[in-house]
Amino acid sequence: MKGVRLQILNASTESEIDAAFAALADLHADALIVGDSVFFTARREQLVALASRYAVPVIERWREFTVSGGLISYGPSLTDTNRQLGIYAGKILNGAKPADLPVQQPTTFELVVNLKTAKALALTVPPSILARADEVIE
Repeated sequence: MKGVRLQILNASTESEIDAAFAALADLHADALIVGDSVFFTARREQLVALASRYAVPVIERWREFTVSGGLISYGPSLTDTNRQLGIYAGKILNGAKPADLPVQQPTTFELVVNLKTAKALALTVPPSILARADEVIE
């Protein structure tokens, strides 16, 4: 065990997101992992602004979070996922039965690192992470 203490903070409204970041400060949290939810994806700008305000390193699933100023994202390619959704929609519109289509898992994952954000947080990103990154924002 590395002595890592995990706290789970829930938020289902914008004001609860604000309160969760304030709680992070009270908990002296070293970082935040944002759960996968359309709710959080739609509030990307709020999350980035609060992460900056509270100087909290945040990792999220979609690269768009990191492009907007978040520190790191790792997850499936949103572009690839939406392309697959379009292909499935086309098949259904052409008469395929949804129940006959196989369930697919993402196959393309992206690691994106924002070095501008790392610098603002006074963090050094290890070279091993930078070498693995699909995109580094400088």
